[in-house]
Amino acid sequence: MNKRLIRFSISTAAVLVLAAGCSSSGSPAGVPGPGVSPASVPSVTMTHSADHSPTTAVAPDTTEAAALRATLTSLLSDHVWLAGNALDTAVQHKGDLKDPQVVGAVKALDANSVALSKAIGSVYPDAEKPFLASWRQHIGFFVNYTLGMATKDDKQVAKAKADLDAYRTSFGQLINSVVPELPADAVADELKPHVQSLYAAIDASVAGKPDYQTKLSMAADHMVMTAEILAGGIAKNKGLEGDVDGMASTVRATLTSQLSAHVWLAGNAIDTAVRHKGDLKDPQVVGAVKALDANSVALAKTVGSVYPEAEKPFLASWRQHIGFFVNYTLGKATKNDKQVAKAKADLDAYRTSFGELINSVIPELPADAVAKELIPHVDTLYAAIDASVAGKPDFQTKLSKAAEHMPMTAAILTSGIVANKKIES
Repeated sequence: MNKRLIRFSISTAAVLVLAAGCSSSGSPAGVPGPGVSPASVPSVTMTHSADHSPTTAVAPDTTEAAALRATLTSLLSDHVWLAGNALDTAVQHKGDLKDPQVVGAVKALDANSVALSKAIGSVYPDAEKPFLASWRQHIGFFVNYTLGMATKDDKQVAKAKADLDAYRTSFGQLINSVVPELPADAVADELKPHVQSLYAAIDASVAGKPDYQTKLSMAADHMVMTAEILAGGIAKNKGLEGDVDGMASTVRATLTSQLSAHVWLAGNAIDTAVRHKGDLKDPQVVGAVKALDANSVALAKTVGSVYPEAEKPFLASWRQHIGFFVNYTLGKATKNDKQVAKAKADLDAYRTSFGELINSVIPELPADAVAKELIPHVDTLYAAIDASVAGKPDFQTKLSKAAEHMPMTAAILTSGIVANKKIES
């Protein structure tokens, strides 16, 4: 796989999950990302040492380093999407921070912040509280920037920018105090792309530009490189086994990022369509759908970089299942029970056909197992769509749960690719 596919600039959301892949006892554990069932991912094979005695070897995609990198990729990506969605929701509701939709979005974002701080605290107990306070503070600065842009208050915008600039320094120092392998000034410098890319997304949201989802997607893309760098520092600090930069680890992290982005972009596109009463020609809807399809193309190219002949059929199949979710949404919005039932039947049949497609390319992954793995993806997106259509304030929380399932899907697909291609690093 071409590593350029995942070479994005590092961002600030980065360091927040320093120890996301570690156990509560403080010892690093090769745990998969959020929503991943540990039993479904690890695979152990027997190899032999130089003297031909049997030794236990962990598959390269399930090493502690690979699992940590995937976990960081997932958690950091979720932070960007939740932050962007919360800020955009506030813009939609004219800065009314007491509006139920805004409150719900902020609640989902803060839950992510708390989870990240607890992950850090599980390995570095003394850092949990200061990390949470620092992390919440920087989110507040982005809120101030958004409100300043929305009200055309140049002074507030300038103050928010100055605060975020100073924050990069203090946050770099905090991270360095926890992970000495990550220099404070280097961390501060690497936060610049995160800040700049979120500025661009916020500006697009405030201006009502249809490329907002594309800009937010670009901001989330930075998390891949961030996770790789952080995982590298932590792996060295904790002496984790495995290769953070290895091929298997890269495949897993890339799929984790792209599959997570698929859920966020799909949920956002569908929610945008709901807010615009199903007008698929509305510029905002068109822009959201365009960003979603760009993700589908990127995912297909990732698959195609390993299996060239599978790229086109994968893209066609992937686009088809998105269409079924759109039909489900329209059925729910118009209370058309027959359309809802048809969409559910189509998605159920799709699981089978998709499983067969994957199995035809990767025999190591049974078709029925792949089909079964898609059940949580479908059900969690149903729940998110239902919340959107009903206008419930927990939509972002539901969508977050849907995204949390993607690391497991990525891990399973990677395990098959690694076995099929005999990837060792």
